[in-house]
Amino acid sequence: MAIEVGNKAPDFELKDNHGATVRLSDFRGEKSVVLLFYPFAFTGVCTGELCELRDQLPRFQNDDVQLLAVSNDSVPTLRVFAEQEGLEYPLLSDFWPHGETSRAYGVFDEDKGCAVRGTFIIDKDGIVRWTVVNGLPDARDLNEYVKALDSL
Repeated sequence: MAIEVGNKAPDFELKDNHGATVRLSDFRGEKSVVLLFYPFAFTGVCTGELCELRDQLPRFQNDDVQLLAVSNDSVPTLRVFAEQEGLEYPLLSDFWPHGETSRAYGVFDEDKGCAVRGTFIIDKDGIVRWTVVNGLPDARDLNEYVKALDSL
């Protein structure tokens, strides 16, 4: 079951597509976070969602908001994917221990071995303020993210 609105977001420490360590707690008191889980790099729906975020990036990554996208892919896979698609926001690897962060947020599909499409908007105090979880084939509506961010 996914983390619910009003709960404290579980902290994590993951490597990004450049090998740098990123912690959710690094943004506490500084920025709200759009934490987006997606199944796998290089797949159709995932690529479409992440490129749509790329095309509207100033809405999701600015002085007040940080976008963090998490998959169960390895760091080298994420590096190539980001370069190929021109993604200039952190892609975080929940590869090993496999799915640990996805599980903490309740969005890991044990049968498929990957995260489902879960998104969590976390305020500057580390509290989940909005969430949506979609199945593997179902893309998310970015306009819903914008509405949720505007309400913070």
